[in-house]
Amino acid sequence: MKAMIFKTNNDWTGLILRLTIGLILFPHGAQKVLGWFGGPGFDGEMQFFTETLQIPWLISFLVILIEFAGAIALIVGFASRLWSVAIIGLFAGIIFVGQHVQNGFFMNWFGNQQGEGYEYHLLVIGLALAVIVQGSGRLSVDRKLSPVG
Repeated sequence: MKAMIFKTNNDWTGLILRLTIGLILFPHGAQKVLGWFGGPGFDGEMQFFTETLQIPWLISFLVILIEFAGAIALIVGFASRLWSVAIIGLFAGIIFVGQHVQNGFFMNWFGNQQGEGYEYHLLVIGLALAVIVQGSGRLSVDRKLSPVG
């Protein structure tokens, strides 16, 4: 089981994939946890999720955890496969529960749709799938934890 989670090659591909996802998600997670980048912080985000969106407390907490801790774990390359599975679940949920499907495929670049489409979410899911296949790659904690690769 340990090998399935931590095994990785010493390649640039895994590094590029996980850094891309981690660096994209980190500001969103930092908004939710720390209040950085104009975000509400943990209490404000939990209140929004549970009261406004009516999402159960545990799911709301997991969303915040995945976006914040998952982003950091991907940046350092720790358990990247596990975090990628969580990110895929998160973004699939965002597409369907967040009602992005109803807004169509495209992002709302020109403000002429009801909301955002799901193309961005598919990109993140695709990157996460590639990390699951490829592993964390070069310069990762996973590389240090697994003698194989």
